[in-house]
Amino acid sequence: MANLKELRSRITSVSSTMQITSAMKMVSAAKLNKAQQAITAMRPYADKLTELLQSLSASLEGDSASVYAEQREVNKVLIVAIASNRGLAGAFNSNIIKAVKGLYENDYAGKQVDFMTIGKKVNDVVSKTHTVIANKSGVFDDLTFANVADIAEELMETFTNGSYDKIVVVYNKFRNAASQDVTTEQFLPILPIENATASNIDYIFEPSKEEIVEQLIPKSLKTQLYKAIRDSFASEHGARMTAMHKATDNATELRDALKLSYNKARQAAITNEILEIVGGAEALNS
Repeated sequence: MANLKELRSRITSVSSTMQITSAMKMVSAAKLNKAQQAITAMRPYADKLTELLQSLSASLEGDSASVYAEQREVNKVLIVAIASNRGLAGAFNSNIIKAVKGLYENDYAGKQVDFMTIGKKVNDVVSKTHTVIANKSGVFDDLTFANVADIAEELMETFTNGSYDKIVVVYNKFRNAASQDVTTEQFLPILPIENATASNIDYIFEPSKEEIVEQLIPKSLKTQLYKAIRDSFASEHGARMTAMHKATDNATELRDALKLSYNKARQAAITNEILEIVGGAEALNS
């Protein structure tokens, strides 16, 4: 009977776990729907604005060029690593940690590499081996453009004052609920648009290219960072929903297997009791 009690306990435990993972799946699904709509709506605008300003910045020369497009010898690199504050999202956080590890061990080996972290999970890891100039994990508590813009302004300041020669952003780009792509984007300096000389697009600029660069490039950089964090936010809920769906399925299979084992053990115990009763009755009759 002790074996039966143990099986009953395990069935109860697995059933409770299954209820929790199922609830987490539904919560993530609801949050994912809102986050997906937000990133889908802003992505075309952000991409087009970035393309336009890259082209504009590339067309300016000499003193007219934006300070944000200044190309320097890369000695000091700042990596903005975007993950999440919570786990239970499959490989969502570990993929970012692997990506940034590859950057500082391979791409930027021998250079000064510091971090700005957005997400407690990645901060807990990189802070053990590298300098973290700021941990902005609190932005997820109130994810608005204004709050992200403050972070972008800090990044722009560290570049313009010469603290860093290059700033890159590492995040999970949302593809769909079951798939996210680890993406590394150069934040500063601004990259000139590819094949800019071959482009046939002829823009009319008012009031002037220089004034547009002065006013809109900072806005574009803020939008670029906001898009990256929004992408990561949607990816997190997609990854967690998928992970909890799989966990619920696995818990269901384990519960069914335990119930089958319990029924077999209970049947065996009943059979043994019947055999003992029959054996005792035969002994009395003999």
